[in-house]
Amino acid sequence: MSFRTLGLDDRILQAIKEAGYTEPTPIQAAAVPEILARHDLIGIAQTGPGKTAAFTLPLLTLMASAPPQPGRKKTRALVLAPTRELVV
Repeated sequence: MSFRTLGLDDRILQAIKEAGYTEPTPIQAAAVPEILARHDLIGIAQTGPGKTAAFTLPLLTLMASAPPQPGRKKTRALVLAPTRELVV
């Protein structure tokens, strides 16, 4: 499976390629389509398999597909991090 098959924005795919990634990890392959379909999701995996990307890549794709509207400012995303180390 490639990142292209997940339905991510072309700009996101280009950034993934430039970063040297070639295929999604299992949690990314499972999570990205669900998030792009706007389903709620909880992902559990050990440290290092790409959970952060599994959530942020589709979030960025959704945000790119619906640019902010002029006028009243609205929250577009809320990101919670469970520890200070993950925030850094």
